[in-house]
Amino acid sequence: MSGHSKWHTIKHKKGALDAKRGKLFTKLIKEITVAARSGGGGDIITNARLRKAVNDAKAANMPNDTIDRAIKRGTGELDGVNYEEISYEGYGPSGVAVMINVLTDNRNRTVSEIRHIFSKNGGNLGESGSVAWMFNKKGQIIVEGAVKGEDEMLELALEAGAEDMVNDGESFQILTAPDDFHVVLDGIRKAGIEPLSAELTMVPQNTVKLEGAAANQMLKLYDALDDHDDVQNVSSNFEVDDDLLEGA
Repeated sequence: MSGHSKWHTIKHKKGALDAKRGKLFTKLIKEITVAARSGGGGDIITNARLRKAVNDAKAANMPNDTIDRAIKRGTGELDGVNYEEISYEGYGPSGVAVMINVLTDNRNRTVSEIRHIFSKNGGNLGESGSVAWMFNKKGQIIVEGAVKGEDEMLELALEAGAEDMVNDGESFQILTAPDDFHVVLDGIRKAGIEPLSAELTMVPQNTVKLEGAAANQMLKLYDALDDHDDVQNVSSNFEVDDDLLEGA
């Protein structure tokens, strides 16, 4: 399993997202608003992206009235900000590939801040297409390893429409085609399993093992990007030892 996937799992288990609840709420509200503005509209039954966004918000204990207002801003029932979805690509220490998905109301401000984060942490922002070829877009659902045995979990995932599943010893990483992501996620939840995380992301074709100073610097870059208010998702092809992740 890539360092990227393991990093997300450990961050969840450490409760890092709860420690940044204010930032988490900001990101979730943006996603709800954009999802409601998309083709599916404000109905969580017919709009799979919105359904996931609302489920994520409820899992983070976001108040229902906050969720409702975000939906209404997306559908135009309330005045709201018009967020733009943008992807950025860049390089971290030792040439590690990084992809960032953002929702922003100010493209110039966001790209300037993202560029600054890269340069401050030993990386640089690249041109469009510079690293995207190193990744495949996939749905990625991470489930606690203790919920079921591996064979049973694999059978459940495949029946739900997943492409593959990887066991890293602590958790199961379920991979789906992008178009099947929401169907598989709904199937996992209907089986009574709440994932540690679930997202459409860029999964690296190969990983780069980092050690020492380069590993520590890459983790700082990753965390700084992930902490930015406009950043919804960060994908990378780095891999580091578990002890560094645990201490990150």
